[in-house]
Amino acid sequence: MNRKIIVIGSSNTDMTIRGQRLPVPGETVTGGTFYMGPGGKGANQAVAARRLGGDVTFICKVGRDLFGDNALAGYEREGIDVSHALRSDKASGTALILVDEHGENCISVASGANADLSPADIESVADVIRSAGFLILQLETPVESVLRAAQIAAEAGVTVILNPAPAREVPRELFRYVSLMTPNQTETAFMSGLPVGNEEELARAVEALHGYGVRDFVVTLGSKGALVVSDGHSIHIPACKVKAVDATAAGDTFCGALCVALSEGQTLEEAARFATRAAALTVQRPGAQDAIPYRHEIQ
Repeated sequence: MNRKIIVIGSSNTDMTIRGQRLPVPGETVTGGTFYMGPGGKGANQAVAARRLGGDVTFICKVGRDLFGDNALAGYEREGIDVSHALRSDKASGTALILVDEHGENCISVASGANADLSPADIESVADVIRSAGFLILQLETPVESVLRAAQIAAEAGVTVILNPAPAREVPRELFRYVSLMTPNQTETAFMSGLPVGNEEELARAVEALHGYGVRDFVVTLGSKGALVVSDGHSIHIPACKVKAVDATAAGDTFCGALCVALSEGQTLEEAARFATRAAALTVQRPGAQDAIPYRHEIQ
């Protein structure tokens, strides 16, 4: 099996304030603590996959600025191949994150160079994509570029994993190239256009997305675990019981861990159980990439 994992996606610098509670619109909440570190859904997933044992190449676009320089240097220290990373004249992406004492968060992102990742850029790394066993994509870069990357990968027989976050409109064509989708409940509702208030509704929403062409699903359910849907069968994977501190990178860790386990030949159910354990470790720590665990911690 080709174990090479390519992640194409966003690279951000996260600026986080952790406080007692999240402010409502128009309100200022004081007394928090500030932290700055690397983030971005693509970067988080690449770091998670690498720390958990994956052979990872990360393709992103960063600015010609200090944030971009620091980001690429950090990925190299992780052991991630960033030799195909691209540069933009736009500022590197940034994210402002607020986290409350229960681990809930709200995030505002300035895409910057991430929004400059074009289909032409994807064409320039087409051979790299074709050389992989797995391709992980998210939706923090232009949709047309995500579509082109998925198309190149699928036509080459590469397993395409789409984490449809943040939820946004995508062309129906994209689903035809996706082997595995990893949405949360909110994203499942958005992508399907159907409610997901209970198990029956969730099953109907997943079935609707399956009808668009996606083969398999792992729907993350937060503290309730995950739902694996494959070959017409579904199984619920319970979450590990832990005290959540910060859920910022939990979904990204789950996605990276899932891909690593699949690349090692584990079944989708086995991979989801592994990813659930990885995510449980992540939510017990503050921050994004700083919270992502290493393989030995899970074992």
